[in-house]
Formats: sequence, structure tokens, C-alpha cells
Amino acid sequence: MGLFDRFRPVKIEAQQAPQLMTDSFNYYIPGVLTAVGRDEAMSVPSVARCRNLIACTIGGLPMELYKKSTGEELGNPLWLEQPSISQPRSVTIAWTVDSLIFFGVAYWRVTEVYFDDGRPARFEWIAPGRVSFTTDANTNFITQYTIDGTPVPMSGLGSLVTFQAQDEGILQRGARTLRSAIDLEKAMRVATSTPMPSGVIKNTGADLAPAEVQGILAAWKQAREQRSTAYLTSTLDYQPTSFSPRDMMFVDAIQNTATQIARMMNVPAYYISADQNNSMTYANVQDERKQFVALSLAPYINAIQDRLSMDDITARGNIVKFDVDSAFLRVDPMERLNVIEKMLSLGLITLDQAMEMEDLTPNGNEDVTSVQ
Repeated sequence: MGLFDRFRPVKIEAQQAPQLMTDSFNYYIPGVLTAVGRDEAMSVPSVARCRNLIACTIGGLPMELYKKSTGEELGNPLWLEQPSISQPRSVTIAWTVDSLIFFGVAYWRVTEVYFDDGRPARFEWIAPGRVSFTTDANTNFITQYTIDGTPVPMSGLGSLVTFQAQDEGILQRGARTLRSAIDLEKAMRVATSTPMPSGVIKNTGADLAPAEVQGILAAWKQAREQRSTAYLTSTLDYQPTSFSPRDMMFVDAIQNTATQIARMMNVPAYYISADQNNSMTYANVQDERKQFVALSLAPYINAIQDRLSMDDITARGNIVKFDVDSAFLRVDPMERLNVIEKMLSLGLITLDQAMEMEDLTPNGNEDVTSVQ
């Protein structure tokens, strides 16, 4: 029986699966003003690309439990393999990172606790829009959290675990950039969906009644939508007034906006095709990945693993860490084997440890005849 198997979990009655996509994403945090909702922001391709690069990459990284003093890898508790009973770990982590990116805060609700010490045994991710809180008037500390308007305990079963990002989230600090990108997308959509350029119909004859003018405009629009040509009388003349997408420099504007979004979300511009002058080669791909981890992923990785390593979740002396090296920064196979061979020759690792480093099943040392 393992260390974590002897703890008996206590479950919440009638636990419900988390709702991953709800209107509550488009919300305003109390005390925080933002002009852009999450769904609007995600409608911009550059934002969606940056979000997926960060959230999905971190979501796919394995998490391990280590002894802080020695760095020894310990057996993972069940919640570290699958925090929520209703969804894979990668999904829970990805949506946690999503909340940190957009709102600067993420929430997990404790759905099970260990009987022995009361630490959490299971969680579920909660959309930030479902959470509100009240604060003390003097200290401004949060005194009560509510989910969908219902108060929840401030500790123990049913309470919230909060993750704080290292800034206020892009919906607040990048509101103007996001609004510009959204408006640009709308302008492009109008330009491409309009069957004819905007313009005016000039009447060189007698003035027409308003009802006749409206009829002419409606007939003109319908005619141009249904066929490529339309007919005007000798007293009417159509004069285009709009510019073409090329004249309006939509391509340059989109490229510039994508670069600004990449900067805002701390993602290299060439990752979202916003840098036309970059050329990647096999020789520098590892260095670029290291830079991506250090500058783009590290703030969110640290926010999650540091929170999960706190004493209210993980026993004192143990820490939770993402295994970035083996999952994302693996070097060339021959280079890895050369390093392992050198470590074996120096006696720094055993053969079983070397096989484990390469995800190979170690040879068993136990005598199978003694197993009952």
C-alpha cells in the first residue's frame, strides 16, 4: 500500500462535471473594468493561436511530486495524475492556464479531501465568471467567495483554491489592443461580405420622395446581390466611394496587430506568423524552445506549480513541478545516449535508472519464483 493509498477520500454529494464553455467567460471581475470579453478576444486568430500555444503546451506537460531537500522523485498522489474526476488532467491544466492568461486568476474547487489530514484529494476547475467575492472594508481581504451566487466554505471540502498570475490578465492590460484587433476583423468581414463597394446614387433629375429613394436603394442592393450587374435610369448615376482592401491596407494592419498581440501575450511573433523575417533551422530549434519556455510558459508554470506546492495542498517538504525537460526540451536521441553512457561510466546512475530516463521498462531484480 502506497503512502497516498492509506488516506480515505471524502466526496462531495452529487458532484457535477465542470462546464467548460459558458457565457460566464464574458464577465467583469468586481473592481476591474475591461472593454473586451474572453469570447470576443478568442475570435481574433492571433489571440487564439497564442492562447493555444501556451495553454495546450502546458496542459500536455506531466507533473511530478519531488522531495524538496534531495530532489528525489516521489510517487504521485491521485489528484496529481487527474485533478478532476470528470476530465483528463491536460484539460484541467489547459483551462487553468486559460483563466490565468485572460483574467489573471484561476479557481479550483475542492471536491474530495483526505480523511487523515484534510488536504484536498480531488478538484474541479471553475470558470472565473462563476465566481464572485466580498471583501473586508478595512483590509480589502476577501472574506467570502460565492459560486453562481452561492457562498462556499473558505477552507476544506467545497472551498476554492485560487491561482494568481503575475499580472492582471490580458483582458484588462491589453483591452485597447484587443479592441483594435476585433474592430479590424469586423472591418475585414464587412469588406469581404459586401457584394459591391459602398457608394452613392446621384440623381440628376427631379428630386424624389423619401419613399421612392428607399425603394431605389433596396432594389439596387437586391439586384447587385443576385447578379453582377444592375440597371439605372439616365437620371441616376452610381459613384463608388469606398476603397479596396488593398487601398485600406488591411494586410499591413492585420500583420501589425498580430505582432502587437504576440508582444502582449509574450509569444515570439514568428510563432503566429507575424514575423516575416524569421527563418527557423534545426540547429536553433532547441534554443528557441528553451526561450519559449523561459519567457512565455514559465510565468504560468510557476504560478500553478508553486500554488500546488503550498502546505495546504502538498505536505511540507514536498514540491510539485512540471516535467518540462523530458516532455518538451528533449535533445537529439544520440546526444541523450552519449550523456547517459557517460553517466553510467562514472557510476552516477544505474542501468535501471538509465532505462527509466529513456522511458524503457527497467529489468526486474525480484526473483519471480518467490512471488506468490
